[in-house]
Amino acid sequence: MTQPGGLDAAELGGFFALMEVSSLLQHAVEQQLRSAGGLTNIQFKVLMSLLEAPEGQLRMTDLADSLVVSRSGLTYQAGLLEKAGLITRTPSPDDERSTTLGLTAAGRERIAAVLPGHVDVVRRLLLDPLTRDDLGALTALLSRVRDHMREAPPRSAAPRARRKAEQ
Repeated sequence: MTQPGGLDAAELGGFFALMEVSSLLQHAVEQQLRSAGGLTNIQFKVLMSLLEAPEGQLRMTDLADSLVVSRSGLTYQAGLLEKAGLITRTPSPDDERSTTLGLTAAGRERIAAVLPGHVDVVRRLLLDPLTRDDLGALTALLSRVRDHMREAPPRSAAPRARRKAEQ
């Protein structure tokens, strides 16, 4: 039977389950990151992205697009991380209008301090109840949905070239 709004019970159930799991996991991750390292989830994602980047550096516009965060929001978070000594902000060597973020030694140390607890929370809440087959299915499903959603990212996260073409 279709519910008001055009979604049937299975569609609503799947949507609400995803939203609840996402909220519960995000809350637990935020608590752990704050208590272990005084970081927000987005700050942790910035630091981890820099850790995984070549030479520990990324252009802010590229990072904002990959994290699906507004450029102004990332600028604010970068300012907090820079003030804490966890990152540096420098003019981009290949585009004078861009800023490059770099991970500092203190940033690497902060990641090392919070990562074990972060992994524990993710494993305990998300991964432990799943079999390997479940995990493979979950990854395949969410990857397909993510790829579909990334075809038309939110305006604030759309790469600049795409936004210019749409105007």
